[in-house]
Amino acid sequence: MANSTGLLIRVSVVRAHPGERVRISELGRNVLGQSPASVDIKFLRQYESYQRFTGQIEETDGETSDTINLIAVIDERTPLELFESSYAKLKAALAEDLLSKLIECSPQFFERIVVKLLHAMGYGGQFGEGKVTNYSHDGGIDGVISEDKLGLDVVCIQAKRWQSTVSRPTVQSFVGSMDLIRAKKGVVITTSDFSRDAYEFVDRIEGKRVVLMNGKQLSQFMIDHDVGVSVTGTYKIKEVSNDFFEEDTF
Repeated sequence: MANSTGLLIRVSVVRAHPGERVRISELGRNVLGQSPASVDIKFLRQYESYQRFTGQIEETDGETSDTINLIAVIDERTPLELFESSYAKLKAALAEDLLSKLIECSPQFFERIVVKLLHAMGYGGQFGEGKVTNYSHDGGIDGVISEDKLGLDVVCIQAKRWQSTVSRPTVQSFVGSMDLIRAKKGVVITTSDFSRDAYEFVDRIEGKRVVLMNGKQLSQFMIDHDVGVSVTGTYKIKEVSNDFFEEDTF
């Protein structure tokens, strides 16, 4: 339905039953009669029926679906914007599912996943040199991977499949253990998050560079580098080629 402003209005029926015939309420007609410049969320908040619809006001026992007004909502997003919004929601849901799977893994398997991810990100040298350590006194070093193709520098890895926050003492112990193999770079990866003092600690380290990767970042990196995920469908977004319709081109 279009009002006098030329904006497209989609009328959503609240709690309408399948097959039920409905019509715009008196309130809806009054709103259209005002010819508002736009009907957005800010505009709708002034109406009690919208506040009930969004849960800002609880319904009383005496209210039924017949007493709830129809709500006019404008969705001015383009089809491409709607597609991008849906894609973002799907990616966020995938990240949550992926993180849940990681938490269920054994600590040993999680360590191998971390090394595989770093390989996919370009670490591991020309032949993918990277391994999970078997040191009995490794000080928390779970893996070592080459940073460059020649293997001139290595990156120490610590993988924490935790649900609790990783604190500074854990990170500090890892940084100290890097001296065992004379490493200057390291990464601590967890399925949870790091405490504030852990972040502050790595920022103050001298002579070493350590990166902290939390669960949210981990799942996003795995999605971006196709680790632990598979493609279920591919969609191409196409548009009219203006160059094609230049009549002097062929």
